[in-house]
Amino acid sequence: MDLYITAFLIVALFAILGSGVWIGLSLAGVAWIGMELFTTRPVGDSMAITIWGSASSWTLTALPLFIWMGEILFRTKLSEDMFKGLAPWLEKLPGRLLHTNIIGCTIFAAVSGSSAATCATIGKMTLPELKRRGYPDSISIGTLAGAGTLGLLIPPSIIMIVYGVTANVSIAKLFIAGVFPGLILAGLFMAYTIVWAVLHPDQIPPADQNLSFAQKLHESRHLIPVVSLIAAVLGSIYTGIATATEAAALGVLGSLLIAAMQGELSWKNFRDSLIGGTRLYCMIALILAGAAFLTLSMGYIGLPRHLAEWIIGLQLSPLALIVALMIFFIILGCFLDGISMVVLTMGVLLPTVEGAGIDLLWFGIFIVLVVEMAQITPPVGFNLFVLQGMTKRDITWLARQAFPLFCLMIVMVLLMYFVPGIATWLPQQMTG
Repeated sequence: MDLYITAFLIVALFAILGSGVWIGLSLAGVAWIGMELFTTRPVGDSMAITIWGSASSWTLTALPLFIWMGEILFRTKLSEDMFKGLAPWLEKLPGRLLHTNIIGCTIFAAVSGSSAATCATIGKMTLPELKRRGYPDSISIGTLAGAGTLGLLIPPSIIMIVYGVTANVSIAKLFIAGVFPGLILAGLFMAYTIVWAVLHPDQIPPADQNLSFAQKLHESRHLIPVVSLIAAVLGSIYTGIATATEAAALGVLGSLLIAAMQGELSWKNFRDSLIGGTRLYCMIALILAGAAFLTLSMGYIGLPRHLAEWIIGLQLSPLALIVALMIFFIILGCFLDGISMVVLTMGVLLPTVEGAGIDLLWFGIFIVLVVEMAQITPPVGFNLFVLQGMTKRDITWLARQAFPLFCLMIVMVLLMYFVPGIATWLPQQMTG
C-alpha cells in the first residue's frame, strides 16, 4: 500500500511542478493532497501551525544575513583584489595561475555561502585573465566549475543552514565541521591541477612576472580585507563568542565596511544587494515552509517510518548505505537544486540514518558534498548554468570538463567515511 501512496504522491509532485507552480507551493500542495486523502487530521490547522513554526525559527535568521553579505561582496572589487594578491605566489607552482581559480573560490566561499555566487564572482575575474595569458579553456573552466562548489562546503554555507534547521543540528558546529573537508577538497583539486600541468607542460604559458619576496608580500596587502572578514566571522563562531546568527550580522557589517573602503558602497549597490538578498531568501523560505508541511504530512501517513524499516530490513552495512545514498542524491541532483534536495529528503531519511548509527553532524557534511556534486551534473547543475552564461559553451561540454573534479568529490566522500574525524574533530574542540 505504501508503495502505491508514494508513487501517487511522486506523480502528483511532478505534475504540479510540471505545470509551472513554484517549488515551495508544489511541496505544500502535495502535502495537502497526502493529508486530505490518506489521513483524518485537520489539514488547515496543521498547515498553519507547521508553516509558522518553520518560518519563525530564530536559527533561520542567519540565512538572510549571510545571503545579504554575499550579495554586498558580489558588488565589490573583492575578487579582483584576491587575484592580485594570490597571483604572484602561484607562478612557481605547476599549473601556475590555474590555481587562482581554486584558491580564489576557497577564500571567497568563506564569505559568500553560495556556490553560484562563488563561481560567478571568481569566474568573472579569473577566466578573462587566464584566457588573455594563453591558458586552455578546458582546464580553466573545469577547475572553476569544480572549485565553485566549495561555496557550499566552506562556511558560511546556505545549504548547511537549511540542513541544520531541517535536521535540528547546531549550525555553528556544522560550519566548523565544513572547514577541514573544504580545505582537503581544495587540496585535491590543486593536486589534480598540478598533475594535469605536469602531463601537459606545453599547454601552460611561461611565468609573466618574476617578483621578489618583498614585492610578493606587498601585493598580498590586497588579501587583508577578505582574510580579516573570514577571521571575524569564523573566529567568533569557533571561540564561542558569537552564535551563527550573530556572526552573520558581523559579516554584513564587515562587508559593508569593505564596500565603503573600496568606494563601492553607493546607494544603488546597497539597494540592489538588499533586493537581491531578499528575493533569494524569500524563494528559499517558501521552499522550507512547503518542505516542513510535506515532512509533517509524510509523518502522519507513516511513510518515513516504513521506509526506514524497509532499509533497516535490507541490513546494509553503513558503507553500503552511504554509497547507496550517494548514488540516490547524484541521480536526484540531475533534476533538482540543492536546497530542494535537502528539504525534500531529510524528513524521510533522517530516521533511517539515525537508525544506522550515523552521526547527524557527519551526515550534514556528507549531504553538502553530494549537493556539491549536483551543482556540476547536467541537466540541472547550477554552476554549469552560471558558466554557460559566462562562456556561451554547451552544457555537456562544461560537464565533461568538470567530470574529473566530480570524481574527486566521490573520493572525498569515501575518505571522509573511512576517516570521520575529518568532519567531527574540529567541532568537538569548540568552546562555548
